[in-house]
Amino acid sequence: MKPLRDIHKRAAASPARIVLSEGHDPRVVAGAVQAVKAGFASVVLVGPHDIVARQLSDADGDGLSGITIEDPATSAHGADLANLYFELRKHKGVSEDVAREQARDPLIFAALMVRVGLADGTIGGAVCTTSDTVRAAITMIGKTPDAALVSSFFLMVLPDNHFSGIDALVFSDCGLVIDPSASELASIAVAAAKSYTAMMAQPARVAMLSFSTKGSAHHAHVDKVAKATELAREQAPNLLIDGEMQFDAAFVPSVAATKAPDSAIAGNANVMIFPDLDAGNIGYKIAQRIGGATAIGPILQGLTKPANDLSRGCSARDVFNMIAVTVVQAQSAKADRKEP
Repeated sequence: MKPLRDIHKRAAASPARIVLSEGHDPRVVAGAVQAVKAGFASVVLVGPHDIVARQLSDADGDGLSGITIEDPATSAHGADLANLYFELRKHKGVSEDVAREQARDPLIFAALMVRVGLADGTIGGAVCTTSDTVRAAITMIGKTPDAALVSSFFLMVLPDNHFSGIDALVFSDCGLVIDPSASELASIAVAAAKSYTAMMAQPARVAMLSFSTKGSAHHAHVDKVAKATELAREQAPNLLIDGEMQFDAAFVPSVAATKAPDSAIAGNANVMIFPDLDAGNIGYKIAQRIGGATAIGPILQGLTKPANDLSRGCSARDVFNMIAVTVVQAQSAKADRKEP
């Protein structure tokens, strides 16, 4: 699929260092070995050294340059990361003893590595729950100053030669924020537009989705989407965005010509913002299971540095692709910070 090939190529052009918090899982290790061999990244596998080393051997990764193991129980970075955890959480009543124990948790250890610059991004969730994975990212890495909240998106890669002529879409938020307010929905839209541009290296065209198009129905749910569209325009005046809009009006030009003839993005949207998690989660799974799209995610947005969540049903190939995505996010984050 061309979008994935392009992401792989961009990752390999400027590799990053990615820390994987579940180095004991064979899928994670196999995906890491594939990514290092493809030249996307150097990888840190976090976990008990002997267990991770056995998994690495089983995945034909023995002696592979670009993969290291960090055991939180014995790591040379352990004391410094524990001290940092204490400083970050002492206002919550965390003692130094508790900080030392908590900093050995692989999710927290990996996120702290990213915070201090020992890695450019982190990935978890193959074993741990989404809530634990996201909590570690938010508390240890933190959100960007301009983000109202941390949200997520799926990169929906459409089948080759899709009738629409579109290679990929961003769907947001389909995995994290249950019932966003109008202001939160606006923040999700602005973040998702940036995510699309980072992933696809193309301008975003954002549709704020609803069961109504331009006042065809009246309800408080419709009002929320219309208000969110206004707020997003205020936050990002140069963003190409419109709403409220039904999916067919956002995606099919012939339908848009009837339902929203004056819209600049109708029929050509590449970023779809769902009004709540019910709609988003159902929508991406229909596109995946019936429409044949490849769903990559949930990918987090709004953090200062990348941290992403795998599905517990993921494959080694999913890990491989998520590493490439995380590298591209790290490249974009560095560019935003104007780092070389």
